[in-house]
Amino acid sequence: MTFGEKLLNAASTRGRLCVGIDPHESLLTSWGLPVNVDGLAEFSRACVEAFADTVALVKPQVAFYERFGSAGFAILEETIQTLRERGCLVVSDAKRGDIGSTMAGYASAWLDPASPLSSDAVTVSPYLGFHSLDPVFELAEQHGRGVFVLAATSNPEARELQDQQNADGVSISQQIVDQAAALNAPYMAQGKAGNIGVVIGATLSKPPRLSTLGGAILMPGVGAQGGTASDVDEIAGDMAHLAFPNVSRSILATGPDIAEMKNSVAKNAADFPGFPRS
Repeated sequence: MTFGEKLLNAASTRGRLCVGIDPHESLLTSWGLPVNVDGLAEFSRACVEAFADTVALVKPQVAFYERFGSAGFAILEETIQTLRERGCLVVSDAKRGDIGSTMAGYASAWLDPASPLSSDAVTVSPYLGFHSLDPVFELAEQHGRGVFVLAATSNPEARELQDQQNADGVSISQQIVDQAAALNAPYMAQGKAGNIGVVIGATLSKPPRLSTLGGAILMPGVGAQGGTASDVDEIAGDMAHLAFPNVSRSILATGPDIAEMKNSVAKNAADFPGFPRS
């Protein structure tokens, strides 16, 4: 089964919501936790309890674990493993991107079932060339894992780069979406969602066209950053059933109370219902 199909199945019962696990310093402090490995572990444990049985897709931000070195990675490994064991899909927000054997190493780290960091999907950056990411695409295909390629991000600095156009007037963002669509095309022809998704900001006024993508759309910028459910639907268009808004700040702000985080998940998920699966 492709990652896209797994995600649609999860969304049919849990809704189209992606929640981040973002243990940055200010949030640890606001939860009354120490800014150290112990605080990181407790924060992660609470998020697992709140999200593992309620959210379709959970997105740990790798940087906030990496800053604590090997001890942080050990907590990340446990967090990913526990979420997946309890039936939750995990996208590790690592934003890796390189060439050749180095990219193959990143692919193995995040998508190989034998890796202690093995996740259902990973975020990657295509700015060394889209096909520099081929090792991660190939491993995703081999194991039915997902890849989210940064295409049109919501940070203001990105527009100067991502809106640039080639000789045919096609923006860099659109080129990335189109190349991802080409990889998903064999699955689209079968009426299925493929393994390759893209990251598209929910606050963009001129997003790329997504109608032929055939893969999942991870949409940051909803909630605290100003994006709404109507923005998500408008940007995704015909691909709305594959659009997964990332809502993190407003949900994590209700912690460390696990019941309150669950309530916040339910409230946000109601705006993004899944579609029944035949």
